[in-house]
Amino acid sequence: MDWLNRMNKAIDMMEDMMEEPFDIGEVAKAAYSSPFHFQRMFHMLTSMTVAEYVRKRRLTLAAQELASSGSRVLDIALRFGYESPESFSKAFRKLHGVPPSEARNPGVTLKAFPRISFHLSLKGDQGMDYQIVEQEAYQVAGKLIQVTSQDGENLRMIPKFWNTCNTDGTSGRLLKIGQDKNLLGICLDMQQDQELFNYMICTRVSPGTPLEDEFTVRTIPAATWAVFTSVGPMPGAIQDVWRRIYQDWFPSTGYEHAAGPEVELYPAGDISSGSYQCEVWIPVIKK
Repeated sequence: MDWLNRMNKAIDMMEDMMEEPFDIGEVAKAAYSSPFHFQRMFHMLTSMTVAEYVRKRRLTLAAQELASSGSRVLDIALRFGYESPESFSKAFRKLHGVPPSEARNPGVTLKAFPRISFHLSLKGDQGMDYQIVEQEAYQVAGKLIQVTSQDGENLRMIPKFWNTCNTDGTSGRLLKIGQDKNLLGICLDMQQDQELFNYMICTRVSPGTPLEDEFTVRTIPAATWAVFTSVGPMPGAIQDVWRRIYQDWFPSTGYEHAAGPEVELYPAGDISSGSYQCEVWIPVIKK
């Protein structure tokens, strides 16, 4: 219940900031968490980033103001955090489908994006096994793309990226140079607002391993990791594990996200099998 109350208190603070500069640090403090952990929790629980939620709420309130008052578009744009009428108009049209100048027209259809709230869902009928593992830094090599989580684009781009790597031979070439013959899917370099990050399909390699020019090399830093096992066909099984980590595990433990890369480990095997096992590794710190 404490976690639930803290998250709702943070939402209250976000709503109070709709017409002033947004301070993610103060919002996260209301939830007794780091800015990174709060934003990651918010995204995993709502399928929206904090920035996306604030943007939609501001544009909802702006539409209501336009429809019910004679205020100038410029004044409303500035009040809700937009530096110019052009940037406001572009964002407004993207959400509502019409420019701000048409919001006052009789019969125009506008979208209302409601404020969210978190509620308690009593389940607890299924335990969640995990391990806490200390891991030294290691190198990975593979291919990397930049993706955005805005409007769920990452959910479309990442599976497409995997399909490309599996069909063009990239996955096979990575397995040949890997230390342990596992493929990794890694989310890294997450931006402060959590909308942009890099995703890498790679394998763990020894220093000095000869690599193709197209492969990128990155170092995964030493960390304390919470490790969860997914059992079942992909991608449904691992998606369920991700959901339960943020919906059940984090709120009920004394850990929070350590703001490092997130790793999915895929051993060789039939990923459509009901017995296929893979792992999720999340860097954590004690609160």
